[in-house]
Amino acid sequence: MSRLRVALVGLGSIGRRHLRLLQERPDVSVEAVETSKEALAAAQRDFGVLPAHISFAAMLETRPDVVWLATPTPLHAEQTMKALAAGAHVFCEKPMSDGVAGALRMKQAADRFRTVLNIGFYLHFWEGMRRLKQLVDSGRFGRVLHAHARVGSYTTLVNSASRYQASQPGSLFFDYSHQPDLFYWLLGRVPASVWAAGFQGGKLELCSAPNVTDTICQYDGDLITSVHLNYVQLPERHEYEVVGDLGWAQVDFFGGWIRFGDRTEGTVCTETFDQPRDDIFRAEHAAFFEAVAGSRAPETSAADGMVSTAICAAAVESWRTGQAVAIDLQNV
Repeated sequence: MSRLRVALVGLGSIGRRHLRLLQERPDVSVEAVETSKEALAAAQRDFGVLPAHISFAAMLETRPDVVWLATPTPLHAEQTMKALAAGAHVFCEKPMSDGVAGALRMKQAADRFRTVLNIGFYLHFWEGMRRLKQLVDSGRFGRVLHAHARVGSYTTLVNSASRYQASQPGSLFFDYSHQPDLFYWLLGRVPASVWAAGFQGGKLELCSAPNVTDTICQYDGDLITSVHLNYVQLPERHEYEVVGDLGWAQVDFFGGWIRFGDRTEGTVCTETFDQPRDDIFRAEHAAFFEAVAGSRAPETSAADGMVSTAICAAAVESWRTGQAVAIDLQNV
């Protein structure tokens, strides 16, 4: 069986995780693209010698089967379009882009070249989140009226190799594009407007502006979702809540559990999950290669990825202006 050539671009923390797990797969051969000699040397030391390219353009000239992007967000749109034009399938780490215009160009390129473009939202593959989606889809909670996410993670700043959050205002919103993506994945609805507030506070060695935010999304009809994010908390928190007119659920990612209540029966059930973080990414990888093989659709298509990008961009604009920002993907 011939192996797919995968060119992995970017060897920061998430790129190194993808590299390590891709190297386990017998159906791919992995090559690296990294402009930092130090980062490339560290990867070669930790994961073994692997083919490396001196530049993104030089790599594309070799016509890899897959380009795997783990690069800074502002590079995603241009690199994706060039990779798709070169005939490669693309796995692009979240967030899709740093704005709606870039995301739209990515979608147009995917439509034009008819290769697979998948945006990497690995939380779709956590067993606890998949269980929550199963319960929502089954109607267990009735009509969902509110969903909330809470993430506090100073650890993200600690693990950031480039520390770009200190120099890119609003990066917190895009760093945690997971949450608007998950609400769209769970509920299948695009908000009509977004309002966000935030500030930079606390006496902390590492910072971002803002480092504490709350975002509220309003929808046409009876639904509101909210997201609290902060780059302050240690230990980390990562939790979700869904409230419907027939039931509710709470989910704790780090705790590995889901608790859900039934309004009619008056019962509360708890289920636990023991899924190592690497196994979540392995499931994400497997789904991507199934999409490349044509046996399934991409888990998060370009059209899907545009929704969370639009919400994050609106949240940044709202934080800057203090005004609610409308979402209108129909006219993009």
